[in-house]
Amino acid sequence: MDFPPKKPPLITYGFLLLFMIASFLLIVSGPSSSMNPLVFFPQCYRSNSVELLHSVDDARDELDFALEKAAMANKTIVIAVINKAYADQGVKDDTTMLDVFLSSFWMGEDTRRLLDHLLLVAVDQTSYDRCRFQRLNCFKLETEGVDFGGEKLYMSDEFNKMMWRRTLFLLDVLKRGYSFIFTDTDVMWVRNPFSKLSKDETEDLQISTDHFNGNPWSASNPINTGFYFIRSNNRTIALFHKWYSMRNDTSGQKEQDVLVNLIRAGVIPQLNLKVRFLNTLFFSGFCQRSNDFKQVSTVHANCCRTIVAKIGDLRATLGDWKRFRTSTNASEIFWWSDHVRCKRSWKH
Repeated sequence: MDFPPKKPPLITYGFLLLFMIASFLLIVSGPSSSMNPLVFFPQCYRSNSVELLHSVDDARDELDFALEKAAMANKTIVIAVINKAYADQGVKDDTTMLDVFLSSFWMGEDTRRLLDHLLLVAVDQTSYDRCRFQRLNCFKLETEGVDFGGEKLYMSDEFNKMMWRRTLFLLDVLKRGYSFIFTDTDVMWVRNPFSKLSKDETEDLQISTDHFNGNPWSASNPINTGFYFIRSNNRTIALFHKWYSMRNDTSGQKEQDVLVNLIRAGVIPQLNLKVRFLNTLFFSGFCQRSNDFKQVSTVHANCCRTIVAKIGDLRATLGDWKRFRTSTNASEIFWWSDHVRCKRSWKH
């Protein structure tokens, strides 16, 4: 008596199917050892538009991609430089300078959208990690053999080295064809500053002052490099080249002092530059405050020595601004809080 042939058990079909799938994946994936043929979902990596997407051999480098990502349509960017001392919260602290800076964009008039065009340049790993955590546009500026992480007291050797490294970086940005507002993180953006800056494209540089003498074209205005708007062109590139070239011949001077001396020596007409010195009515600071809340765009914690003092007085400044923004009394008069911590910072 003939018996019908026995069918293979179902488990046999299962092994055959698994073998066929694994073979197919090995053929598709090629010789790469990064894919396991028995894992049907490939690994996912998080990256931003600057990292991992472009090789170091690319014709453009990471800075090009960072600038392109942050730039407005007219190739204008907002740039700030941070280090660990400005971005990392200490054990006894409840905020950082970076946090206060970003808060001003949240509380300011027509400033939130500008965060899309802010490029934070981190000079150490901690500040870079903090920037990435905030999901901002970030670029890590490497300086071999130099630690820029800790607080650099005003006019210390480390402070001056960091300022000159910043100047060289900004020269690089200009040479790549980008115009920018440079801002220190101790500048509060309470209004969109572009509304108060001149739109005259023949003006090469618009720079803040510690004390405004009433004449926007007067080279005797004491400048402050903590906030300025500069257009990329051959004249401004030449200015930065000359400025940076003097770093080794000006011992004991910070980079701002060197630029002041260049201006007093006639560099503006020599390079055929058109420079506007900004009115503290609109671009205010602790050295000379604007008392017109309806006009001011930025408030800078200049004339101040330590980060702790700046944070304390700038938080008070933002509190004053918030009271102004939420007031319903049109006739109410507002005054900035006195910057007592910054005044005391010079006594230590």
